[in-house]
Amino acid sequence: MWETIKNEWQAKVTIVLYLLLTLWWILDPIVLGQKHERIIGDFANIYFIMPLWGGIWGIAVSRKWGGHKSLMGKAILMFSLGLLAQVFGENAYAYYSFILKIAIPYPSLGDLGYFGSIPCYIYGTYLLAKASGTSIKLKSLGNKLQAIIIPLVMLTIGYVLFLRGYEFDWSNPLRVFLDFGYPLTQAIYISLALLTYLLSKEVLGGIMKSKILFILFALLIQFLSDYNFLYQVSRETWVTGGYGNMLYLSAYFTMTLALIQLGTVLKKLKE
Repeated sequence: MWETIKNEWQAKVTIVLYLLLTLWWILDPIVLGQKHERIIGDFANIYFIMPLWGGIWGIAVSRKWGGHKSLMGKAILMFSLGLLAQVFGENAYAYYSFILKIAIPYPSLGDLGYFGSIPCYIYGTYLLAKASGTSIKLKSLGNKLQAIIIPLVMLTIGYVLFLRGYEFDWSNPLRVFLDFGYPLTQAIYISLALLTYLLSKEVLGGIMKSKILFILFALLIQFLSDYNFLYQVSRETWVTGGYGNMLYLSAYFTMTLALIQLGTVLKKLKE
């Protein structure tokens, strides 16, 4: 990663952007007041810039890898589309706040973007696994056991964290679907990414292992961000512009650096 930061101006801009947005997150309640009314330019309104930046450059990196013509190119494209889906979700929330001038409901139009990013991440992780030769390594018994145990563990964690003691409200079936869908489907891409990382040691001389770890880290932060959101919403403690939004920003920041880093890997492979 240090090599990427040193050599890629896009990575430097990503870090500066993250620091500036973090500074504004700290100053926002001081300058605008605690629990202020939503205004254009507040932190919650502008931090979508990070996933937008990451999505755009991710697509550029994808094209360098061959775009839809290569497994790695398609994997990077899926992660990029996942970031852009988050952008849609953020701007849908802004639509409720600034156009309709109402409290953001859950579920809402924004969930088309937020939940829509999950299949992008799942497919992207699957393609990354194929590009890393994971399917070949699954022929051994030990690796087959990992492929079974890791998803089961992640699904169990998702259930315990999100759904233990869950009270069903069938008057709002879409909310029930999303409450189950977010944690359980996210557990799929986390387990796929972890499995890919564990089995990628010998791929490209091991050069991909640390890069896959960075993507895994980004997906894990995304998982925790959504867990926190659902937890706070269920207890009516979610605050727009609060630490939950900062968690999302950190997830987008990490994924953006991960995608830019894959561009650096390609340059090294061509040397």
